[in-house]
Amino acid sequence: MTAPDQDKEDSVSAKNIGLRGIVVADSTISNVDGEQGILIYRGYDIFPLADQGTYEEIVHLLLRDHLPDPSELNELKKELARWRSLPAAVITTLKTFPREARPMDVLQGMVSVLAMQDPELGDETREGSYRKALRLVARLPLVASAWDRIRNGKEPVEARPDLDHAANFLYTLHGKAPDPQEARIMDVILILHAEHGFNASTFTARQIASTRAHIYAATSGAVGSLSGELHGGANSQVYRMLQEIGSVDNVRAYVNKTLDSGGRIMGMGHAVYKVTDPRAKILGPMAAQLAQKRGHPEMYEIAEEVRRVTTEEMKKRKGREIHANVDFFSAVVNHLIGIPVDMFTPVFAIGRVAGWTAHFIEERFGEAQAKPTIYRPTAEYVGRYCGLDGCEWTPLDQR
Repeated sequence: MTAPDQDKEDSVSAKNIGLRGIVVADSTISNVDGEQGILIYRGYDIFPLADQGTYEEIVHLLLRDHLPDPSELNELKKELARWRSLPAAVITTLKTFPREARPMDVLQGMVSVLAMQDPELGDETREGSYRKALRLVARLPLVASAWDRIRNGKEPVEARPDLDHAANFLYTLHGKAPDPQEARIMDVILILHAEHGFNASTFTARQIASTRAHIYAATSGAVGSLSGELHGGANSQVYRMLQEIGSVDNVRAYVNKTLDSGGRIMGMGHAVYKVTDPRAKILGPMAAQLAQKRGHPEMYEIAEEVRRVTTEEMKKRKGREIHANVDFFSAVVNHLIGIPVDMFTPVFAIGRVAGWTAHFIEERFGEAQAKPTIYRPTAEYVGRYCGLDGCEWTPLDQR
């Protein structure tokens, strides 16, 4: 099993690399410097954004290309609050789903339902797309929390106007006001997941946007892409790995067995970062503090030992270092603040929707990209060849 965008061996020819490292468009939204471990949103380094910013400020930064002043932030909060409710049709639809439905499948399907409930769906202007982006930011967390409650036989909880975006998600999920520290941690998680360049789900959103499909179609496709275990689904795989290991004493044996069999350690390694993922640097200390606060340091201790042993073993075996990525510690943090394991990836989605919609707007209306109107890569055919006239057709009764 591999982590999202995890570093892989060169097992394919140089031309068949799945677009890795291929520049397909210009963008002003973010920059990921894998050699130095730097992540930039609209020119701002991720460390001060996570340390001092709020998710609402980051939404404005990504969608409007500048940090909001107090008046702009107040207007954005008012707009999010205005749409921080679900239409009755959405709740009714959610209640028809089988209880075993996977949260990411539900989330993807409900994006299309939200599209049909949007009064401005046909407004394809830049400002119309911006307003729809805010509705998606406001409502995706509510879909996720409502589904978790409905599948557990509970009624959805209405958002509170006095709580910010992250706190409202925890409130509507758990049905009680969150601990302020945990609400702030959730805020940081959303900030760290908000944007990350042309990753798989963002590229999916941009490719759909390039066809002139609407913003909900692009977002639905992005959710589907994120659901895969090689992308957003890796954090739940990290959690299951830590549960399987069970004890710090079992770490080395687990790591060696996994590496000996050709497997990979979930949450370790990244296709872009050659040093530690800066988001992991932020989440690691948070995981340690939260584990101590909860009085259950075991999961963090196991995770830290997995990180240390994997780094050591990979350097010994391959002569290169491998580092933790964002999913490694986000799995620990999500668990400790009470997020069900199959809701880890929806949490990723409700943060990343700000980035997806920013990329949609840039793809449709931006002037930075230098590319044809629609994405249309090509493939080299390596299948059956019977000459220029093709293979001879054999009638059905003669096959």
